[in-house]
Amino acid sequence: MKYIVLLILTWQVHAEVGVEAIIERANLAAFYAGDDGRAEARMVIVDGQGNKQMRQFKIWRHDQSDGGDQNFLVAFSRPADVKDTVFLVHKKAEGNDDRWLYLPALDLEKRIAASDNRSSFVGSDFYYEDVSGRHPNADVHELTAEDEGHYLIKSTPKDATAVEFAHYTMAIDKDTFLPMKVGYFDQQGQLMRQVEVLKTAMIQGHPTVMQSKVSNLQTGSHTLMAFRKPEYNIGLTAEDFSTRALRKPPK
Repeated sequence: MKYIVLLILTWQVHAEVGVEAIIERANLAAFYAGDDGRAEARMVIVDGQGNKQMRQFKIWRHDQSDGGDQNFLVAFSRPADVKDTVFLVHKKAEGNDDRWLYLPALDLEKRIAASDNRSSFVGSDFYYEDVSGRHPNADVHELTAEDEGHYLIKSTPKDATAVEFAHYTMAIDKDTFLPMKVGYFDQQGQLMRQVEVLKTAMIQGHPTVMQSKVSNLQTGSHTLMAFRKPEYNIGLTAEDFSTRALRKPPK
């Protein structure tokens, strides 16, 4: 059924080329493939001086409805200073998400405020919001151009006080509808931060990001992310994402 829905949405987008239809399709492609999923991931964080750090973790996702509420869980295994740290998100289609961070050294469950969504995710150039996605209705979207392979979108936040950027741009692949490059700009129109997809693969019929890179143009740092063994439709339920999972993630 989901595959049929995606085919219909794809046909509608190509027929109408309406910006809201493009954004809806891109959101589904990037964050709602299958009914649930899991993968192993590794981040390499490189600071402005070339020093490197590594983060290794597993990530699980469960959708309550396409384009609607969903759950994310990230459990770190390496290095030792972040081992058993767990990040949990109850993403809301309407309203603010509920987010928790479990710090094993302190045996502490910490709620993450909405104002922290665009702060560093465990010391990397990724933000908390990058992990579970930004709400499409948080911005005003404009189709500025298109070429043979991409829709080019400019998105401006409705609440300028809630974010550090003035607007961002996206290049969305016309075939997969994955956002392939996202650039965040300051009030002077200077590029501050950039997210790039470096490699994709077709997994169980779903176009899937396998490698990505986030660059901070202000500090000169960047973070590389690589995914392994992605799987979809593995039978996760909402119970796997209760706050109990902060101390005991799914197997």
